[in-house]
Amino acid sequence: MIESKVLDEIVARYKEVSELLAQPEVASDPKQLETLGREYSDLKDTVAVASKYQGVVSEIEGLKEMIEQEVGEMAELAEAELEDLEETLPRLEAQLEQLLIPKDPEDARDAIVEIRAGTGGDEAALFAGDLFGLYERFAANVGLKIEIMDISHGTAGGFKEIIFAAKGKGAFGLLKYESGVHRVQRVPETESQGRIHTSAATVAVLPEAEEVDIDIHANDLEIDVYRSSGPGGQSVNTTDSAVRITHKPTGLVVTCQDEKSQHKNKDKALRVLRARLYQLERDRLHAERADARRAMVGSGDRSAKIRTYNWPQGRVTDHRLEGADKNHALQNVISGDLEPILTALRLADNAERMASREN
Repeated sequence: MIESKVLDEIVARYKEVSELLAQPEVASDPKQLETLGREYSDLKDTVAVASKYQGVVSEIEGLKEMIEQEVGEMAELAEAELEDLEETLPRLEAQLEQLLIPKDPEDARDAIVEIRAGTGGDEAALFAGDLFGLYERFAANVGLKIEIMDISHGTAGGFKEIIFAAKGKGAFGLLKYESGVHRVQRVPETESQGRIHTSAATVAVLPEAEEVDIDIHANDLEIDVYRSSGPGGQSVNTTDSAVRITHKPTGLVVTCQDEKSQHKNKDKALRVLRARLYQLERDRLHAERADARRAMVGSGDRSAKIRTYNWPQGRVTDHRLEGADKNHALQNVISGDLEPILTALRLADNAERMASREN
């Protein structure tokens, strides 16, 4: 049974946030408005379920009193209704407990996803292409929109690096568990003797930052423009449309040449830079989580892995999971059916969050 004190505090905070959103000074502050608006949306869902839960608890108490006082048909009807409500209550309680788990406030944001070929040469670049295709199909399945930010093609296909935005409700919350080293075991197309090779690619998932989150000063930027080039150095543009932005205080460098317009490339590069700077700030505020993130992605070495895609055995193994959740059919995952893996990871994460809340 969830304590009524906890629910009362949530309802009180919901009313408080509602009142704050109505204040003119909040309406004129984009950053505060966005933060409170996101909290209001989360609280609204929780309050709706809490209201149903409290209503069912109240009805159960009333029916129990009625059964003690009534006899005959009225008592039988009350007992039947009580039985239905007592079956409904655990489902509402479980739903409410999930909603009460402390949330990552960034989960509702769009995501910037960076895939880079790691150990394995041309085969790693091909695998990076497979991962991008996987995410494209997953995005289509769950209603996210993919926007390419920058591409560096591999010499034999695939990508040395590809950066894209995943846009839609809860994009970062859906994809954040993909950060890390992904390892592939298969016979490359270039392998003449049928030997299985092991290659890797890294995936980094960042919450996309808004302009109100990160203030980038023009004096801190060094912007270079040059001609775009495709695979093998072939010129794909005859104007200086490609953009390289260096953030001098941090040394971060972002390039973008996907668009034919210099202005569009600059805009995309700034979005990627903003996301990376925002992640740096998150890492500074949460140093212990930053260590975990660096450990997850590492340098692209095959040994530092979160997931293995084994082609000969038709199996995908997520090394963060245990039991029946650990292994999945390769064809299903490559086809974009990531939800069983992500659901298991999310439940494991929620269990940790719930334990931390109780402690």
